[in-house]
Amino acid sequence: MNIPYITAKDVALDWQKMVAALLAGHKGVRPQVSDQFLHRGEDVLLSRAAWIDGLGVAVKSVTVFPKKTPSVQGAMLIFDDESGAVEAVIDSALVTRWKTVADSLLGAQLLARQDSERLLIIGAGTVAEGLAMGYLAVFPDLKIEIWNRSAGSAEILASKVGATAVTDLREAVLRADIISTATMAKTPVLMGEWLRAGQHVDLIGAFTAEMREADDLALQRSRIFVDNVATTIEHIGEMMIPLASGAIERGDIRGDLYDLAQGAEGRVDPSDITLFKNGGGAHLDLMVGRVILATYHAQSA
Repeated sequence: MNIPYITAKDVALDWQKMVAALLAGHKGVRPQVSDQFLHRGEDVLLSRAAWIDGLGVAVKSVTVFPKKTPSVQGAMLIFDDESGAVEAVIDSALVTRWKTVADSLLGAQLLARQDSERLLIIGAGTVAEGLAMGYLAVFPDLKIEIWNRSAGSAEILASKVGATAVTDLREAVLRADIISTATMAKTPVLMGEWLRAGQHVDLIGAFTAEMREADDLALQRSRIFVDNVATTIEHIGEMMIPLASGAIERGDIRGDLYDLAQGAEGRVDPSDITLFKNGGGAHLDLMVGRVILATYHAQSA
């Protein structure tokens, strides 16, 4: 059997189809998931696995070597659900790019006001670039502003994606209908006192127990949702830290994408502030990997 190795140059993907696939996936059964970390000094091997009945199995392994270029490298295996056979190997960067942004797009589709007009992206890295393109696929009339600690980086990205670079973060937050944070911050960059009624907050950057992007007040003022309770609440500082301090309680986290996709109440009133924590997870890698593999076969036919 010829097992394909799929990279970005091998497929032309579509944001709307990817979000639709994630929505369909979250209407099904919940996954089994497992993460493993191996360490050698500051070098790390991260392996994430998911099994979803009907979709099969995915294992994504990446090395993170901070002193090397590139610092992150890896691949994902997809296994057939019936036979257990390997179906494909997919470049991890391709999977992660589409998974991360589509996760947030689905959260916004289910929680943000559909009349949203202005998006603020906090951050100017690779994820921020994907967000600028992805959000326009779901909310085509959005005007996009970009803020970054390095104003020069914000200007470069803004010119690349047709957005506007801004320097006053507080004023930009006040103007925005959707605020998407894609930083490496360990202390909050988004303050709850800046928020106004009707906004949607999309938190992406924090992925370790020490990291967070929004302060306690931002969470306290919001209807809080996560992408998956099993992979987020006890693993990521954005939720762990305020839960441990008592700033929020477990009941303040109202559900996840599985709940929302299956009919749970999200935004109740146009004036609600909704907050979505994008935590990633191997189940999302598998859903996205399935779309990538199907697209590869269709475009290779």
